[in-house]
Amino acid sequence: MNYLAHVLLAGPAPAYRLGAMLGDFVKGPLPGALPLPVADGVALHRSIDVFTDAHPAFLISRARVSHARRRYSGIMIDMFYDHFLATHWAELGRDTLPDFARDTYALFAQNSALLPPRLAQILPNMTRNDWLTSYRRPEAIAGAINGMATHRLSQPNALGGGGEELLEKYAEFEADFLAFWPEVLAHAQGFLLARG
Repeated sequence: MNYLAHVLLAGPAPAYRLGAMLGDFVKGPLPGALPLPVADGVALHRSIDVFTDAHPAFLISRARVSHARRRYSGIMIDMFYDHFLATHWAELGRDTLPDFARDTYALFAQNSALLPPRLAQILPNMTRNDWLTSYRRPEAIAGAINGMATHRLSQPNALGGGGEELLEKYAEFEADFLAFWPEVLAHAQGFLLARG
């Protein structure tokens, strides 16, 4: 799952939502300076990633990616699934997507002291270009994937152009996502319930 899904799955509590976003930027043991609910949000993020990586629908989606890009299929499917979440937001999300995105950016800005340097660096661009809402558009997903291919991966790679594969098998990827979503939602809700 990518940013949009992680923040939504964290529920309405701001600390969990913040931690869910930090999960992509905090590796290894959690910094002791994180407030417990934020650390729990990071733990939720990690739990969702493990659940997702083993889920049959996600594995089917990964197998749909071309052989040339199979190594990067997890990244691609994470992005594709955020696209489908954004396009089905009226049924699956809360508030409107623009309101949810605006609240999310404000939450991150209000907690800037807790943001890892990489997240603090990208937050202005994320907010200015409204990444979370833009995920509704396939071309925004393609642009994000191309950006990862050129800026986040250090070696030459085949990830660039990977967004085109979303359109090539759109209905299949969408069906996979719709089968997956209720189960990852139940997983996240179970995690949150256990944490009280």
